[in-house]
Amino acid sequence: MKSIIPILALTLFFSCQNTAQTKKEQEAIINAEPIEVAIKNGKARAYFASGCFWCVEAIYESVKGVEESISGYSGGHTKKPTYASSNTGRTGHAEAVEIIYDPKVVSFETLVDVYFASQNVTQVNGQGNDRGSQYRSIIFYQNEAQKQIILEKKTALAKKLNVKIAAEIYPFHKFWVAEDYHQDYERLNPNNSYIRNVSIPRLNRFKANFPKAFLKVETH
Repeated sequence: MKSIIPILALTLFFSCQNTAQTKKEQEAIINAEPIEVAIKNGKARAYFASGCFWCVEAIYESVKGVEESISGYSGGHTKKPTYASSNTGRTGHAEAVEIIYDPKVVSFETLVDVYFASQNVTQVNGQGNDRGSQYRSIIFYQNEAQKQIILEKKTALAKKLNVKIAAEIYPFHKFWVAEDYHQDYERLNPNNSYIRNVSIPRLNRFKANFPKAFLKVETH
């Protein structure tokens, strides 16, 4: 038994060291200066995390002025995260979306409104049964003006609902595009059980409660 004790102590020591290093790396991400993505061909980009990216991708693509929504990972301290690695909760990344939009049609302020209107704003580390730090809510800002918009809307919502809003606020640094099979997942897999039972109902709840003037007209 005596020979095991030094091994356990050494294992615990390195585990604590790794945890401290990871925390330090994550704090560096949170405290970093934001990177602003330039408008290209009249299109701007915004970044949000709010649970499963299949759900969030479809929600934003229902909004006027949004040209495309791309699923990926952001907010973490590791390079080239994958679906498998992010699901461990050890990369610091959350499932996120890159929103490509026309700022002449839809404002960043409205995109933030869409964000808060399409989730359970009080749930920490997840949405519904999707739980873990990889599903946490994060709004990414690219400059001080965006940060102030987010802070003001979060504060106003907390006061209105008299609750603590779970969404974290991070400076944008890097967006990693997810694997090909995650892209347009709801549209391409309408009969998937998760899509039928979670993603589509979440989209419909959002559309039922958000001003119709900001939503795309459905065509059948």
